[in-house]
Amino acid sequence: MSLADKPKTDAPARGRPRSEAVERAIIEGVMKLLEDGVPLAELSIERIARTAGVGKAAIYRRWRGKEELFVDVVRAAEPPDEELPGTSMRDDLVALLETLRQRGLVSRSSVILHSVHAQMKSSPRIWEAYNKLVVAPRRRLGIEVLRRGQRNGELRADVDVELLNDLFVGPMLVRAVMRPDADLPDGLSERIVDTLLEGLRPAGSPPVSSPAE
Repeated sequence: MSLADKPKTDAPARGRPRSEAVERAIIEGVMKLLEDGVPLAELSIERIARTAGVGKAAIYRRWRGKEELFVDVVRAAEPPDEELPGTSMRDDLVALLETLRQRGLVSRSSVILHSVHAQMKSSPRIWEAYNKLVVAPRRRLGIEVLRRGQRNGELRADVDVELLNDLFVGPMLVRAVMRPDADLPDGLSERIVDTLLEGLRPAGSPPVSSPAE
């Protein structure tokens, strides 16, 4: 998938219609500087523009500052979000966790992405932008999937969906972020979701099972 095909969540409004080729050149320019070992803190707009072969105005027309630009660079390096099948709460939860698993695998194999994630956490402004534009929308989506499950009778109505969302995401984040030596095998997303749903299904409903079963 090309950089231009990467989906964006809650992308900020741009000043004018953008050229995908120029945007791609800017993002790839940042990646080149990162490959050369330049820290995020030393990536000025002027230096990025010079590397990408564009004017500074071309960057400011697309991003309001370095923080938003760096978020799009991370998006371009990460695998795209899984499309939610919409067939059931269970299948949508599996798709959301599979996105986390794939991102964990890519972060382990990509030196640049691993470095950028580490540097982002030490920069409050960049981390705030990443949280606002990427993390928070994904969290809202997970909570909405759970609320829809309550409305459809797939989940007990008395469950705190915000807490439950953390219970679903937590095990994958622990393995992907806090335990870099832990396995992230195929089928892990299904195992996490099915294990939790088995104890959360409404009384009288059939046991949780994957489509293959």
